Amino acid sequence: QVQLVESGGGLVQAGGSLRLSCAASGRTFSTYAMGWFRQAPGKEREFVAAINWSGGRTYYADSVAGRFTISRDNAKNTVYLQVNSLKPEDTAVYYCATGWKGGSYYLGQQYDYWGQGTQVTVSS
Repeated sequence: QVQLVESGGGLVQAGGSLRLSCAASGRTFSTYAMGWFRQAPGKEREFVAAINWSGGRTYYADSVAGRFTISRDNAKNTVYLQVNSLKPEDTAVYYCATGWKGGSYYLGQQYDYWGQGTQVTVSS
């Protein structure tokens, strides 16, 4: 079993930055790919970024590529999402996920474990 706890969200002006963290419990953290997803009010959950078990491969949604950076520290059982040049349309609850079952990193159903989410609000 793996538990995930996100932190680092908040209210920021357009153009600002935040660093989201996701702390994981469980000894198998380093063997799993990790993903970040987000869900805005009235919208479906969408893929944001993913990173493979070693951190050597990263994947991004087109809407955030070049502005967001995913990384991980397996010694700390933590995955990060650095979010820069924020836009009002980035406003959402951001979730981390793990327990990737294979297949596409972009699909939420490929992940078994989810955190409770952290709110990011970007004002214009």
